[in-house]
Amino acid sequence: MQEQTIIIADDHPLFRDALRQAVIGMEGRQSIVEAGDFAAARRAAGAHADADLMLLDLAMPGVSGFSGLMALRSEFASLPIVIVSATDDATTIRRALELGASGFISKSSGIEDIRRSIQTVLAGDIATPESYRDGQEQDPDVADLIHRLHTLTPQQSRVLTMLGEGLLNKQIAYELGVSEATIKAHVSAILLKLDVDSRTQAVIQLGKINMAMVA
Repeated sequence: MQEQTIIIADDHPLFRDALRQAVIGMEGRQSIVEAGDFAAARRAAGAHADADLMLLDLAMPGVSGFSGLMALRSEFASLPIVIVSATDDATTIRRALELGASGFISKSSGIEDIRRSIQTVLAGDIATPESYRDGQEQDPDVADLIHRLHTLTPQQSRVLTMLGEGLLNKQIAYELGVSEATIKAHVSAILLKLDVDSRTQAVIQLGKINMAMVA
């Protein structure tokens, strides 16, 4: 059986260890890469292009809420990402899945449940807590926003998340290795697709996605 590479991105060493124990208890051979903050998680994904799965904590240093998931989904489209969070209400789970997560694991889960969820996603299915009941987004504005976010290209999604981090066009251009004019064009397209008039309004819209987590 081919070795599987799994990235564990969580800032709590004890929970990283719990996730590690769940992974090493599976059949086959696993190579585990650990990251303690979002920057390290992004580097790990870039350094392991063939990774089979990332376990991503929603609340990590260097990122706010779903912004990390959105950034990684736009940058590493082929990497399955399972969200791991102590905030496990139905709204948070649903939004994580709508924004591209391949599964959701509650931090209150036991080792066996975590292991089963990981195996479910590795098998190509979606993993959610047993108590989760799918439903429609209750906030019509958020439902519309999620629909609009899905219309962004991967590069536009990256630019939007960088706007959310407070970066200027010049800084984004440097990070992505493109011209500032290209970034300006991306920003214009983002504003049009999100139906807003300024980058500040775009960032505010992005923040609405995370509101359920702090409610």
